Amino acid sequence: MQELTNEYLEEAIEDSRPYAANGNVNMNIPEYDETIKDHLGVSIITTNGECYAAGDTKQYVPMQSTSKIIGLMLALQDFGKDRVFQTVGMEPMGDFFNSISQLESYDTSKPFNPMINAGAIAVAALIKGKDVETRFERYMNFLRKITNHDQLEISEEVYKSEKANGARNRSLAYFMQSTGTLVTNVEEALDLYYRMNSVMMRCEDFARVGLFLAKGGYNPESDERLIPAHHLRTVKAIMMSSGMYNSSGHYAVEAGFPCKSGVSGSIIGTIPGNMGVGIVAPAIDEKGNSTAGGALIKKLSQDLELNMFGLENTDGR
Repeated sequence: MQELTNEYLEEAIEDSRPYAANGNVNMNIPEYDETIKDHLGVSIITTNGECYAAGDTKQYVPMQSTSKIIGLMLALQDFGKDRVFQTVGMEPMGDFFNSISQLESYDTSKPFNPMINAGAIAVAALIKGKDVETRFERYMNFLRKITNHDQLEISEEVYKSEKANGARNRSLAYFMQSTGTLVTNVEEALDLYYRMNSVMMRCEDFARVGLFLAKGGYNPESDERLIPAHHLRTVKAIMMSSGMYNSSGHYAVEAGFPCKSGVSGSIIGTIPGNMGVGIVAPAIDEKGNSTAGGALIKKLSQDLELNMFGLENTDGR
């Protein structure tokens, strides 16, 4: 097995960076252009507190769909698994993350899972608070605590862009209202969703979210458990089955640990009891996953033997 060192990560970065050529930068994100297409950074933090990093680790990017992990944790805390999954399903799907057709083409009108846009909007509607500002403040307080980074902030430019380019998400939300899936104020649910997507983080912050999941939901600065083990189990299972959009099955086989990607090129990985991984690589494929970041995730899994399913004996024993 390869030893985890900063030098190894530098080599892994250089091996994976060429895969950026297979993707494109999401030009709907402010300040994103072709000049950052080859950027690739990774941070890994172990449950023993060891930190490793390489590449372009200082670049802040919006959370985008990685925010869905945090939203799901808060909704589970507020209402529990049974209530949350009355509103949204827990099954993977083959359509794209912003699909409308799946809401009316199957036997159920609720979103397939919390990791697609419709599901995340439905989950955002469940987060408790008297108004959007209060609910978003809860989100930020929780995120700052688990990342141990009290300076995390929303990007107003990204937030405005999310709203301006949100016609598809607005359609999803109003369709869910028409079927009774979304029973709260639609615009408030959308506004909270846009805000969550627009929080800026770097590789280390993404890695610390993964570490929080890997360590069983404990406050990184104390022994306080912030989320029960049974909720964490639900979050990690959903990440494994649906976290990489409609390439989730591929990553379950090739990486073998829970991951969540965002169209900013961000990836959060968690290896339970072992480490958290944070990657930023802005070039994404047509499914919304980082091309260089995805290549790096698979290389790390192979070299460091991180696949949760391990290596089976070929003789059946």
